[in-house]
Amino acid sequence: MQRRALALAVVSFLLVFLALGCAGGQQQAPEAPAQEQPTEAPAPEPTEAPAEEATGGIQIPEPEEGKFNVAFVYVGPIGDGGWTYAHNEGRLYVEEKLGDRVATAYLESVPEGADAERVIRNLARKGFDAIITTSFGYMDPTAIVAEEFPDVYFVHVSGFKRNDTNFANLFGAMEDMKYLAGMIAGARAKADGSNRVGYIAPWPIAEVIRLGNAIALGMKRTCPECEMDVRWIFTWFDPDKERQAAESMLDAGASVVITGADTPGPVQAAGERGMWGIAYDSRNACEVDPESCLTVPYWNWGPVYAKFIEEMMAGTWVPDDYYLDADSGIVGLYGFMEGEEPLPGVPEEVIPEVRDLLDKMLKGEYTRFDIFTGPIKDNKGNIVVPEGVTLTQSDLEGLDEVTIEVNGLDREPCTICMNWLAEGFVPDAEIPAMPSE
Repeated sequence: MQRRALALAVVSFLLVFLALGCAGGQQQAPEAPAQEQPTEAPAPEPTEAPAEEATGGIQIPEPEEGKFNVAFVYVGPIGDGGWTYAHNEGRLYVEEKLGDRVATAYLESVPEGADAERVIRNLARKGFDAIITTSFGYMDPTAIVAEEFPDVYFVHVSGFKRNDTNFANLFGAMEDMKYLAGMIAGARAKADGSNRVGYIAPWPIAEVIRLGNAIALGMKRTCPECEMDVRWIFTWFDPDKERQAAESMLDAGASVVITGADTPGPVQAAGERGMWGIAYDSRNACEVDPESCLTVPYWNWGPVYAKFIEEMMAGTWVPDDYYLDADSGIVGLYGFMEGEEPLPGVPEEVIPEVRDLLDKMLKGEYTRFDIFTGPIKDNKGNIVVPEGVTLTQSDLEGLDEVTIEVNGLDREPCTICMNWLAEGFVPDAEIPAMPSE
């Protein structure tokens, strides 16, 4: 997966500038027929380029006849070792689980915004039965195309828009696993005597802020004296920026760096300094340096993708706001799942506590709402969540009245919106404004 409430102008701004941290049948919507031209007049100039040109050179794949065809749209390359790799693992799981009934295709490194809209539309025109888009900046493009093609199913990952007929949003409570990762990071920094952790934050949106706050709260649980530095890199995928951010925080005294972006490069950068890293997104991300990697909070998309697609084929799928907790199996913590052993850098004393809390999460006995129950202070020392108060889902997603009204959402607005940094972040840390063009 994964800030002040998103007003429409901010959402639109984000969708333009995010660059490279979901019952119908199988009908293809017909294209408008060309207007008949007088025989004596020359043919008009074409007003639209062919699909491969209109999508910036991205070749649209062909669906397979006689199968339920599903297309996946990725923001990064499948070899990123993180976010896109994990989604592609989910696609491969679908192929293995559902067999010859289903054919899948994917497009990688699709820019967010207008390019994504053209790609999604061309996939629908080609005749794909379902289209799954996997980055926040694909939200509005997916919503627009879903209205144009009511006989195609659409799933958007990480956003908040949907309709009642063919378009859902999907995400999971990665904050559960990030909280546990924060506990591990705090214990490691305490054992090192540095008392300092670093967080690489892709974008100042609710998802990234929420996950960072979960890390900070987990860190304070095992190391009350620890502080967490932060670097905002304004991209989901940029190996150079991710590494530079990690090195900057290591230079500033952090002994553990935690990435919220798409590659395991920060783990490698930490290992080169004899320090520690916590990767993100994909269960294989520690392979870059297992001796220096502490864990990975990772996504397990395959089972939910397969479930959705089976329901689509059966005509029983219902579009909704799908935000799944740890007991669904959509998230995991590498080294602590059944049959796994913690990596060597994890301090022995924190292992039983992490295992116990993870077990409660997987049983549904401890959820994201337990993590965000007060009292919680911000990094300036102010009480943000009073004692006994629990944040709502709209609070966690930063959905304020303006965002809900402008986007026509059937949601209650947030009252403690996710636009603050929790205690544990260094006191001078701020949530930045989005960069201008």
